Amino acid sequence: MTLRLLQHRSDNGERAVIAAQGDAAHFVPGFATIRALALHAIAQKVSLSAAVDAAGRGDAVDIAAEFEANRLLAPIDHEDGAHILLTGTGLTHLGSAEGRDKMHREAAAAEHKTDSMRMFLEGLEGGKPGLGQTGQQPEWFYKGDGSQLVGPTDPLTMPAFAKDGGEEPEIAGIYLIGEDGTPYRLGLALANEFSDHVTERHNYLWLAHSKLRQAALGPELLVGEPPEHIEGASRILRDGETIWEKPFLSGEGNMSHSFANLEHHHFKYDLFRRAGDVHVHFFGTATLSFTDGIVPQEGDVFEILAAPFTLPVRNPLKRAEAVPVAVQTL
Repeated sequence: MTLRLLQHRSDNGERAVIAAQGDAAHFVPGFATIRALALHAIAQKVSLSAAVDAAGRGDAVDIAAEFEANRLLAPIDHEDGAHILLTGTGLTHLGSAEGRDKMHREAAAAEHKTDSMRMFLEGLEGGKPGLGQTGQQPEWFYKGDGSQLVGPTDPLTMPAFAKDGGEEPEIAGIYLIGEDGTPYRLGLALANEFSDHVTERHNYLWLAHSKLRQAALGPELLVGEPPEHIEGASRILRDGETIWEKPFLSGEGNMSHSFANLEHHHFKYDLFRRAGDVHVHFFGTATLSFTDGIVPQEGDVFEILAAPFTLPVRNPLKRAEAVPVAVQTL
């Protein structure tokens, strides 16, 4: 059974790590955060699973009940949010070009392929290179630092100036950079890579603006080799009723790029191998309510769930108050 790690905060603020396999879960003695557990595993030159086994078993815990009580956190964090980088790649899934191309087609001449379609086709051709080869680099985007990361049940808050706040059901890789600059993949998390699709549709060159938004992670960190096939559902609830729902697929078997290729083209940059930093890297999606004409409203709830994760990521939509900003000359 696959090991899943979770971060817990009690009502009095005490932090703990939970290890879950199948329907059973227990606290991991001696560790308050998954990052601390990972740093220990790196120092001991052992896997996360081995570090959990060596720590022993604490009290049993019902993770479903703790989720409903809002006591489960995002499965990675850092005391200094500036040392978490949120990034991602798009056009990586076998169905992802259709929605993106539909968004951008109006801005391009009908006689030629859009940049989106060209990049997707290049990924199909070269996104899964052979051993020792370098594959086609993907689209890449930046979402922000740790201040933009929210927990599995926290609101996703779009800025006051946002044109849209839309879900993106994805899988995210969670990484920690070792003291020697080695990137360690701690595992995968279920994610909502929240974006502004109206802004992106207006002009593809505004993609960078559209991605500077919050993102949410589900509570479970899936440890070990990534599954070849991940299947789940993405839905939007309004006043307790489902107004939109669609299945989504992820995992390398449903992608035009391998995880290894996406990781190579992210961590090839020196600035992304700074010791102690945490990276949350979103691997893309092919399923958006936006392409079906859905307009999320404040108060709607995004819910994403997928096996082998047992808990969803479930976030209400909020809009922030406008903040006046004036630049002053010194």
